[in-house]
Amino acid sequence: MQRPRAPRHALTALLSLGLVLGAAGTASAHVEVNSSTAQALAVDATVTFSVEGESSTAGIKDVKVTLPAGLAPADVSSVTTPDGWKFTPTADGFALEGPALAPGAAAEYSVKIRQLPAAASVVFKTLVDYSDGHTDRWIELAQGDAKPEHPAPALALRPAAAGASALPAAVPSSSAPAAEASVSSVATAPAAASPSASSDPVAKSDDNGESTTTIVLGGLVAVAVLGTVIALLVRRRSRRSGR
Repeated sequence: MQRPRAPRHALTALLSLGLVLGAAGTASAHVEVNSSTAQALAVDATVTFSVEGESSTAGIKDVKVTLPAGLAPADVSSVTTPDGWKFTPTADGFALEGPALAPGAAAEYSVKIRQLPAAASVVFKTLVDYSDGHTDRWIELAQGDAKPEHPAPALALRPAAAGASALPAAVPSSSAPAAEASVSSVATAPAAASPSASSDPVAKSDDNGESTTTIVLGGLVAVAVLGTVIALLVRRRSRRSGR
């Protein structure tokens, strides 16, 4: 007995639905990163990020990025941000925050990296906070052929150009106030504790001590002389009265 065949249009619909669902799974909200200068050891590379908004009821209000090994917060500076947002270096990367975006809107921004590391790719683990308190954690790394559910954005790098070399480490801008403070303290320290200034009180103390000793000794001598004179007078009177 021949089984009835499924109508061709039904099969077509099922296949179309499968493609749509499959596309939805691979194109779910995530963080994209790209750069026209994605090359190892490239200098002053502009890297652009697009953080897709997942929620239909809450907007993205801030993005926090952790830099990979080989990059320091001092190596990254802001180029563009969403309107009203502020770029801030952190201990291990950078953050952007500002008025919450419209639900579903993407947070797009770009940064300049002083020099990309000598690596095959650069991973930027990202946390995305929404106005309703929800946080998306795009921090998972691929393990073999398995695709992570929340992959960290990764920028593939071309091999370094011939003759390219690593730049010296950047000096964090946050160290400037501390340096100024240390310089000012060093500058004021000698004035407060210079050899001449510290010796002056000692010299004055010695002068005062010597003058005081001289006065005391002079007084004792005067008293001794006066006592001797009095004793002589008393003896003379005693001799006269004894005659």
